[in-house]
Formats: sequence, structure tokens, C-alpha cells
Amino acid sequence: QVQLAESGGGLVQPGDSLRLSCTASGRTLSGYGVAWFRQAPGKEREFVAGIRASGSNTYLSDPVKGRFTISRDNARRTVYLQMNSLKPEDTAVYLCAAGTPILSTMTLSSAYNNWGQGTQVTVSS
Repeated sequence: QVQLAESGGGLVQPGDSLRLSCTASGRTLSGYGVAWFRQAPGKEREFVAGIRASGSNTYLSDPVKGRFTISRDNARRTVYLQMNSLKPEDTAVYLCAAGTPILSTMTLSSAYNNWGQGTQVTVSS
């Protein structure tokens, strides 16, 4: 098992940027695919972005394409979510997850068995 901790959330205005970090402890993230999910009040958890274990392939959900990017630094045991041009609808708790999903399951929360506690992102004027 790998323990995950998210950081970098906060309160920002529309159009601002944030960079979230997901840092592993216990063991490295090498060999794990990592994804970011988000959950807003009263809504289901939704996939935001994912990166394969090799780091060579990344995936973004349609609502965040062109605004968010995901990257990883295995030496630092960290995966980043760079969020630009934030909108009020991006407000949610953002959670990172690690697992060994196959390509077709990258966007499914059930494919990940290691989760962080989440970090709140609020976009409001």
C-alpha cells in the first residue's frame, strides 16, 4: 500500500491558477498509475486527470481539457495537477488515487485502491 497526501488547494478567484500536489509515503509511486478525481457537494465523484505509470500518457476529462495538466516526478514521489483558468464549476474536493488500472479503466474510481484525504478547491469571486 502507498499513502497519499494532497496539498495546494485553496480559495481563488475565477481565472486564477493553482497547482495541486499528491505526495506518496510508505513506498514510491513507481509502477502506479495516478489519477485526480473531484467531488462537489451533492455530486458524484468524477475523474479529472490521469497519468500512466510510465508518465508517457496522460488523460484529461473534457471539462478540464486545455486548462489542466497532470505530471509526475517519481524522484519526488509526487504527482501534480496544474489548474489554470479556474472556473466556479471547478469548486470541489480534489482527491488523488494510485493503482494499477488498465487503459480502459483509467477513469474509474474503482480501479484505484490507494486514496488521499483530499484538498478543497474553491473558485469564487
